[in-house]
Amino acid sequence: MTQKEKKPYEIKEAQHATREQNRLETVRQFEYMERLKGKIKELEQEAGHPLKACVNTFGCQMNARDSEKMIGILHEIGYTITPKEEDADFILYNTCTVRENANERVYGRLGHIKHQKKEKPHLMVALCGCMMQEEKVIETIQKKYSFVDIVFGTHNVFKLAELLWSRLESDRMIIDIWKDTDQVVENLPSERKYSFKAGVNIMYGCNNFCSYCIVPYVRGRERSRLPEDIIDEVTRLAEDGVKEIMLLGQNVNSYGKNLAKPMSFASLLAEVEKVPGIERIRFMTSHPKDLSDELIEVMSRSDKICRHLHLPLQSGSTRLLQIMNRKYTKEDYLLLVKKIRNAIPDISLTTDIIVGFPGETEEDFQETLDVVRQAEYDSAYTFIYSKRTGTPAAAMENQVPEDVVKDRFDRLLQVVSEVGANISGKDTGKVMTALIEEQNSQNPELVTGRLSNNMLVHLKGTVDMIGNIYPVRLDECKGFYYLGSLANEKEGLGGEGH
Repeated sequence: MTQKEKKPYEIKEAQHATREQNRLETVRQFEYMERLKGKIKELEQEAGHPLKACVNTFGCQMNARDSEKMIGILHEIGYTITPKEEDADFILYNTCTVRENANERVYGRLGHIKHQKKEKPHLMVALCGCMMQEEKVIETIQKKYSFVDIVFGTHNVFKLAELLWSRLESDRMIIDIWKDTDQVVENLPSERKYSFKAGVNIMYGCNNFCSYCIVPYVRGRERSRLPEDIIDEVTRLAEDGVKEIMLLGQNVNSYGKNLAKPMSFASLLAEVEKVPGIERIRFMTSHPKDLSDELIEVMSRSDKICRHLHLPLQSGSTRLLQIMNRKYTKEDYLLLVKKIRNAIPDISLTTDIIVGFPGETEEDFQETLDVVRQAEYDSAYTFIYSKRTGTPAAAMENQVPEDVVKDRFDRLLQVVSEVGANISGKDTGKVMTALIEEQNSQNPELVTGRLSNNMLVHLKGTVDMIGNIYPVRLDECKGFYYLGSLANEKEGLGGEGH
């Protein structure tokens, strides 16, 4: 019997079993936290000072969200959080492995920490995240960095308290790596970077297996959270003063496919919109092959979903897209862009582009430049292809010479800048709403806000404005940001109402 053929009572039973399993695991972890509170107090007395923890995050927004959870757990058990490694009694690296040089950065840090540990024998070091899902990395850590105390991966971040307890009860390195999981354990302590905006995981893992990407191997297969759990979390965040949420997943457009009762991402968005107090909704990342007409329609009529869409292209060459296993053509992509722009004229589009993928010809590269010009991106994240051991692309022949790649990369940057320059400034003189995020780092008389389309605007203001949404007149465009001023509440909004 397939998922679609399941009877209603079977679906309910499956959902209940999943929620109960996750609830019991949450209870277990809180029990470990309670035990640790007493242990941390004992260690503080031995050390003669309050214990401090430092969490360093590498990589994507999913990693940043995981770090918020781990900081919340560490704070809950009694650690004071510090940004300075040299002040810390517990150092945790939440690692990324998308590029091999990310691994080298972590090894470099560990080499430095080795000397610190000699001076501070009580210093504890933990490693987690995507890099830890690679067998060769675990072997290297065991052989060269045996002073590391705890090693865990991407699937069991919620077990931090349990793993720390295990380490304190033994004198050995604790290694807990899961190949995959169907568990989704949330509702543990979390310490957000901002009080007024937050990330919410809606799914984990990836099923796409793009030939250049290591993510499916280290994050596992796709698994979606139950919609009611997501709505519960968003509701709690709104009650805590959060105005803007970012729904997170490796490919949010495939949300819900593996649930006992399948649900589309567009339907989830429609439910999230109903939560009182949430004024803005963002999401990432979208895979072009899964972006539905239903999602475009929901976005077009929404007063809360922000007018920004990150839509990775990677290459404009249909030939290369096939080798990359992206499952769409150049024509598919441009048709999708046309649909989006027709339905949401004020949308801001950004993208990712790889230059120098194995076998890329000058003709392939010209196809990419053609898409950049036709799609009219506001900005693009551009990357030079680098081999990632463990992916099919790393073993491909026809690796492009470095000098050729560098030349193409420079030409791509020029075209991206030219297209962006033609678009930037189109909203000058309009009044739009901005969520004020921080005091300007260079001029304390200014505050910095973010528009619905993700552009920044700097304007005169005070710190008490931070966390609130104001109508702002966009007075002058400076390329990738605006200079603005507070607008009269009665002035009409130009182009968007959120």
